[in-house]
Amino acid sequence: MTITSVRVRKIVKDDSRMKGIATVLIDDCFAIHDIRIIQGDNGLFIAMPSRKTKYNEYRDIAHPINKETRAMFEEAILNAYNELD
Repeated sequence: MTITSVRVRKIVKDDSRMKGIATVLIDDCFAIHDIRIIQGDNGLFIAMPSRKTKYNEYRDIAHPINKETRAMFEEAILNAYNELD
């Protein structure tokens, strides 16, 4: 699996921890939209797209299965985010 494209849109809102929204294209054939870039207490991190359940909990719609894949997504997205400055 190869991340072939990352698009990031910065979000500038006072008092918001959300700093951007990303779309990732995998192998030029599968897109994941609405990956959020969040400012946490220890720096930026990504949050995968999710939806609210009938029990008022949030459940990821799509997400990496292992640490290595999550790290690959986070590195690609945060690098693209930092290039926007």
